[in-house]
Amino acid sequence: MKSSGDRLIRLIAIFKFLKAGLLIALGIGLFKLLHKDVGDVFEHWCEALRLDPGSHFVNLALEKATRVNPAQVKKLGLGSFFYAGLFLAEGTGLWLRKRWGEWLTVIITSSLVPIELYEIYRHSSYVKLVVLALNVAIVIYLIYHIRSQRSA
Repeated sequence: MKSSGDRLIRLIAIFKFLKAGLLIALGIGLFKLLHKDVGDVFEHWCEALRLDPGSHFVNLALEKATRVNPAQVKKLGLGSFFYAGLFLAEGTGLWLRKRWGEWLTVIITSSLVPIELYEIYRHSSYVKLVVLALNVAIVIYLIYHIRSQRSA
């Protein structure tokens, strides 16, 4: 029977796999946009989702989408694949219960906390706050887990 610690490690691994999957989907979507007018695509989706075209937020997003150039789309796509690779490595190491996976997760997750704090400072949202809280909890738990395994 697995201990609750093993289940929690597996749950963290699944969280990392989900983040990787979302980033892979984002990367594929971005590369499909590479030779299209991003503003036109965004406008199409706004109509399909029946978003209010008079909304301040929709207009702001549309304005930003029209200014995106192919080089930016390519960089975002490559960046999403890069981070997906990191999350897959973390998730695999945790799933296989490898010490390197735990350390890799601690290092990568804690290194992203300052970026998350900056993003929350710029544009706060409940989703960003929840993700930050989850990532901090993961780092604290893994450090505790690593130290308790070392002393055992």
